[in-house]
Amino acid sequence: MPTAAGPAEVTPSEHGRSAPPAHTLRLILGDQLDPQHPWFARVDPGVLHVMMEMRQETDYVLHHAQKILAIFAAMRAFAAHLRAQGHRVRYVAIDDPSNRQRLTENLDALLALHGASTFAYQPADEWRLDTQLRDWAATLPIAVERAADAHFLAARDEAGRLFGARRQWRMETFYRHMRRRLGVLLEPDGTPAGGRWNFDQDNRAAWPGTPPAPADWRRPHDHRALWRAIEAAGVASFGAPQADALCWPLDRDEALADLDAFVEQALPWFGQYQDAMSTQAPRLFHSLLSFALNTKMLHPAEVIARAEAAWRAGHAPLPAMEGFIRQILGWREYVRGVYWAQMPGYVALNHFGHDTPLPDWFWTGRVRMRCLADAIGQSLAQAHAHHIQRLMVIGNFSLLAGLDPQALHRWYLGVYIDAFEWVELPNTLGMSQFADGGRLASKPYVSGSAYLHRMSDYCNGCPYDRRQRTGARACPFNALYWDFLDRHRIVLQSNPRMALAYRQLARMDGAAREALSMQARQVRGMLEDL
Repeated sequence: MPTAAGPAEVTPSEHGRSAPPAHTLRLILGDQLDPQHPWFARVDPGVLHVMMEMRQETDYVLHHAQKILAIFAAMRAFAAHLRAQGHRVRYVAIDDPSNRQRLTENLDALLALHGASTFAYQPADEWRLDTQLRDWAATLPIAVERAADAHFLAARDEAGRLFGARRQWRMETFYRHMRRRLGVLLEPDGTPAGGRWNFDQDNRAAWPGTPPAPADWRRPHDHRALWRAIEAAGVASFGAPQADALCWPLDRDEALADLDAFVEQALPWFGQYQDAMSTQAPRLFHSLLSFALNTKMLHPAEVIARAEAAWRAGHAPLPAMEGFIRQILGWREYVRGVYWAQMPGYVALNHFGHDTPLPDWFWTGRVRMRCLADAIGQSLAQAHAHHIQRLMVIGNFSLLAGLDPQALHRWYLGVYIDAFEWVELPNTLGMSQFADGGRLASKPYVSGSAYLHRMSDYCNGCPYDRRQRTGARACPFNALYWDFLDRHRIVLQSNPRMALAYRQLARMDGAAREALSMQARQVRGMLEDL
């Protein structure tokens, strides 16, 4: 079983009062593990690359153990790779005696120690880090170089420039703009491949059990020594660490192997079953590439090109490939544009005024509702759940039950291996919780038990009955759903995408609606005991 690479070696003099001089310090953050970045095209012995494991980054929310482990292990592997290429690296480990556990305090010490005349950094992708670095760099008496972004396909402000002052933005508009600009999935005359921009309607099938889901193609790593160091440093976490056999990629080579395996073994069926959920196959045909993408081991352009090539070679059908590319070129780039256009105020939005604390089972998984037990249990065990589990199981229930969207945001940000705020926050507050009032999504993504039954096997063997709306055994989703629509009808009934649901609600008599309201109140009053 492979082991995680250790931290880059540090010469004894760098712990003391003197250290080899460096004219430039370059900061590399834990989600900037891109060996193809222009910084590394040439070796300069006067440049010192600085990487840090810090309590500042482990503690700003409570993180899943696997997220901390995987990022630290990948950082250590990246530092070792840079040193092997001849670059100088100063790696500050979590238990390094000189570690001040704060980004700018560590940087102050290292700049003074090495006598650097220039500080260089890549743009941080999270608002808090970007602001921290920008404000601190403005106080430096030395030169500051902010590198151009080398990862994303759209500029931070591209979505903002495209939509201008429009109140409502839509991903589909942005997606078509990006496909035209980059020439992705276009015919020679500029029309979309297959005559349609979007094949989403073809990608909504429940999985019948065949074809079989592929086995996990990722490689296990032994991170037990690193985990002991993390625990000894006092870092708090939750979820299963799986330190003896953690499967997230350490470097670009492993990420590329994962990409190849996905294209060969899963892409042909990804689209058709991308919304399906099964207790028998938690990953189904999903790629699990988001961690490698969001830490920049992979570039989105190469992932898109690899998928498009598979379709053109006849290996994958167009709807599957288009659905996969839409997640990267459309949704991933779009939510980043929303994030940078709306921050810092976006994080505080709460359109419905929801404030119920998260039940304890968000951290234990001990809940009787089979759908929530599986989706949250999988999240706690694997630091991952696919987008429909996040949106239509956990997020759907949270919105219907009136859970605090900011508390939910912090949980999503901490629990998922691929969650960095630029991508997680718009997905949670905007798409999942409608806390932005519709700036991102065209409607609240809510449903009763019918959707979950149609798209999963969760209802089989559940102690709650999906067919019942009221009573002790009624599926909680049902009353919560209709009560949510009833309570917010003044705001939502004019939404054309919700017209069918409101016509159904209007056909219910007053007694039925009151019974559903009472049932919903009972459910919200006993969330800990569901």
